[in-house]
Amino acid sequence: MLLKEYRICMPLTVEEYRIGQLYMISKHSHEQSDRGEGVEVVQNEPFEDPAHGQGQFTEKRVYLNSKLPSWARAVVPKIFYVTEKAWNYYPYTITEYTCSFLPKFSIHIETKYEDNKGSNDNIFDSEAKDVEREVCFVDIAYDEIPERYYKESEDLRYFKSEKTSRGLLQEGWRDTQEPIMCSYKLVTVKFEVWGLQTRVEQFVHKVVRDVLLLGHRQAFAWVDEWIDMTMDEVREFERATQEATNKKIGIFPPVISISETPLPSCARTGPSSAPSTPLSTEAPEFLSVPKDRPRKKSAPETLTLPDPARKESSGFRLPTLYPWHSSTNQNE
Repeated sequence: MLLKEYRICMPLTVEEYRIGQLYMISKHSHEQSDRGEGVEVVQNEPFEDPAHGQGQFTEKRVYLNSKLPSWARAVVPKIFYVTEKAWNYYPYTITEYTCSFLPKFSIHIETKYEDNKGSNDNIFDSEAKDVEREVCFVDIAYDEIPERYYKESEDLRYFKSEKTSRGLLQEGWRDTQEPIMCSYKLVTVKFEVWGLQTRVEQFVHKVVRDVLLLGHRQAFAWVDEWIDMTMDEVREFERATQEATNKKIGIFPPVISISETPLPSCARTGPSSAPSTPLSTEAPEFLSVPKDRPRKKSAPETLTLPDPARKESSGFRLPTLYPWHSSTNQNE
């Protein structure tokens, strides 16, 4: 098990980010989906938890079979997917990821949001504080992202919001920006396979960091699209986008409904989680950055697993999970 705490600051308030995250996750999931591959929303319903109160439960499946190497496709079921379950009690959320053919692999993300610049060292409960972990700050403006995800319009060093007048984000912006909030994410990765555990868990954490970086960049880069939305309006956008995405990937599950009556607490087991991080279908790669765009290194390297048939190595790219993609729903 490998535990890390990520802190991602945003030039927003916690209340603003509540809507911006929902909007970003829905739009990103739709953009990254294609026929037979993408994000299917299985459930999206309110529920009641005895400890946390009223919340929202979301379950998604991310289909990624074509992203596997040829030797893996020979032994993996034709429909390979990652399941995301999220329980949301904004500003506190929990998200869990499991894999349909790797029972010993899981990602657990506990998230809390506060209006500060990442200065709270005791935000998680006493039990979590006693566990050794690395604290990683993620800079949405100056950390490097994979080249295929780079868009000039989303480069926050040069972006300025027309509606809020926030931006351009200069070096050291977290010390001077107002307003500012921080997403605190306690991420636990488990891959209990002897001989591969350490390498896989480290690799997945690199993927998680890149996914968090990309999603939070987009949430602010798209601020002028969602800043005037109400919660009801972003929920309607989310519902329409989910239905369109399910049709786009060619999966036709039962009609998605978001009921108004909370489900009994026994209907769901597990903690609560808010919007998750957008899931993309490929793992990030190293990016060779031009000299005029200096960035901090964060992209993971390709992880190589043995090919049992040919005794040769084959590049196995784990799916890019949008760990803030932690189930994209927040209770009103």
